[in-house]
Amino acid sequence: MRNNEFEFKMTLPIITPLLDDIEQRILSPLSCLREYDNYWLVEFDLPMVGKKNINVTFNQNTIAVEAKLKEKYSEEKLGKITKFEYFKKSVSLPGEIVGKKITSKFEKGRLEIKIPKKIDGTSIKIN
Repeated sequence: MRNNEFEFKMTLPIITPLLDDIEQRILSPLSCLREYDNYWLVEFDLPMVGKKNINVTFNQNTIAVEAKLKEKYSEEKLGKITKFEYFKKSVSLPGEIVGKKITSKFEKGRLEIKIPKKIDGTSIKIN
């Protein structure tokens, strides 16, 4: 390869999930993760969604949101129309989730989830 040439490679693992989402008619919502001293705040933009149509699940350090749209959203790209029915997204946290104390609020199309950090109390002997 000469100095003024470059090689462009497209990898399928990056494209495959996107194609799966289009085939399954799933949108990925905008999200934001903020860290505070003793909790994380995760926000998801979920326009066109009713509170009763939101499902939140979590495991050790990942929180997942799936929400059904009130009506299908259509988008046209390259002459093809795709109708989306759901929002779906997972967010990984930098630490373990304490499930019993999670709180959430949904207002004006924005879901806020407040997740306490797991704090392990350990004492040390001072000599």
